[in-house]
Amino acid sequence: MVETLHLEMNEYLPLRDVVFQTLRQAILRGEIRPGERLMEIHLAQKLGVSRTPVREAIRMLELEGLVTTIPRRGAVVADITVSDMEDVLEVRLALEELAVQIVCKKLTREQLDELKGLAAGFGRTLDGDDVGACAQADMAFHEAIYNATGNKRLVQILNNLREQMYRYRMEYLKDRSSHQVLAEEHAEILQALEDRDEQKALEATRRHIARQREHIIAELTQNA
Repeated sequence: MVETLHLEMNEYLPLRDVVFQTLRQAILRGEIRPGERLMEIHLAQKLGVSRTPVREAIRMLELEGLVTTIPRRGAVVADITVSDMEDVLEVRLALEELAVQIVCKKLTREQLDELKGLAAGFGRTLDGDDVGACAQADMAFHEAIYNATGNKRLVQILNNLREQMYRYRMEYLKDRSSHQVLAEEHAEILQALEDRDEQKALEATRRHIARQREHIIAELTQNA
């Protein structure tokens, strides 16, 4: 178990959510590795809380697919597998294709300006070494596209996938050579949306996700 784990309190969140966010970030950053056990007593002592919020946080992590329960071992950090990644990206591709089709028909000037600002914001994160900041900026760009659809159900479904996608996004962004490529792909998607060119928007979205898929598969295969 990582020894640098510490709780970052937030007076506006229930304690279980604070514990959940703390553990989630540690898993996504690789500080708690796949296969590592999450022992309630140890975590409670380390974080200075009772076992109840730790138990609730572990259940939340399990719902997100970040943790799995194994008989006689208890809760462990889930492996990042090619199969799981394929499932997530397959669903993401279908939903993002639908999103860009809708947005091409109804994008407003205000929404376009927001997207341009978010794309520029992602570009600024490339100057630093904070992979988490890059991932958040990448996610914000895509979420703005989802929101521009005006389809609350579609946004809700995509948001439910967000945390699982975030884990793969972090894996992809750990390779700094991917950063500039991502910025260029954002620009392609943005230009297609501005031109209201549905076919180009679909093609750019497919390339964007396909490149991530290929890169992550190569990384997982190499590290297997």
